[in-house]
Amino acid sequence: MSEPVAPESTLPYPPIHQDKKVIVLSDWDGTITTFDSNDYMTDNLGFGKAKRREGNLEILAGQDTFRDGFRKMLASVVANGHTFEQCKEILRQNIRLDPGFKDFYDWCKSNDIPVIIVSSGMAPLIRAVLSNLVGQEAADEIEVIGNDATVFPDGKWEIKFRHPSSGFGHDKSQAILPYRRLPNPPTLIFFGDGVSDISAAKYADVLFVKTKADGENDLAVYCQREGIKHTLFSDFVKVLPVVESIVKGEKSIDDVVV
Repeated sequence: MSEPVAPESTLPYPPIHQDKKVIVLSDWDGTITTFDSNDYMTDNLGFGKAKRREGNLEILAGQDTFRDGFRKMLASVVANGHTFEQCKEILRQNIRLDPGFKDFYDWCKSNDIPVIIVSSGMAPLIRAVLSNLVGQEAADEIEVIGNDATVFPDGKWEIKFRHPSSGFGHDKSQAILPYRRLPNPPTLIFFGDGVSDISAAKYADVLFVKTKADGENDLAVYCQREGIKHTLFSDFVKVLPVVESIVKGEKSIDDVVV
């Protein structure tokens, strides 16, 4: 599989985990959490759900880039007068953790499996919500590779993309590919749910795609359309025994993804 040209990053990456057998990388919004925090802000503080879904479908159809569509979403929140600190507090109060993630993370930690959050959201917001949901110690341990935010003196703010030259804004493949180049690459497991995960989808060994009752299953639609092997999941409670069976060698990757 040919690798994409690496876009220049405006933000640093954490060191690569050497000599690990398995690496878990996961989207944050709507995957580790039960609801996408950026969607929550846009739906409730910005231009609303209908316009957001219209934009998401345009991205899925290739009519807009994720970077530009996402920037419009967040700009609508700022245009309605909501400061970054207000958004942070609102998300801390309203965003919840997937019911199985804490146990999944604890199991990975006890089995020497790094868990890395790879997000198109803004790291300061992720950190604020994460510490509220899993506690400060675990929040400090979990690596977050995301975008950032620029906050201006007047209280207005804007997203600072990790890869501003890329149509993805944050090309998530760039968090996965360095592991593929190692002399003994680990098994790479990626979890995602939406259009922001398209850049990572084809580069994982095992791709778990989260499904949602509200029908916003954009990554699943993309993988089916592009013929990318994956397995569907509804929450991390159901994921843990599957990942455990892969790690123990009881199931092969081909047993899991279709």
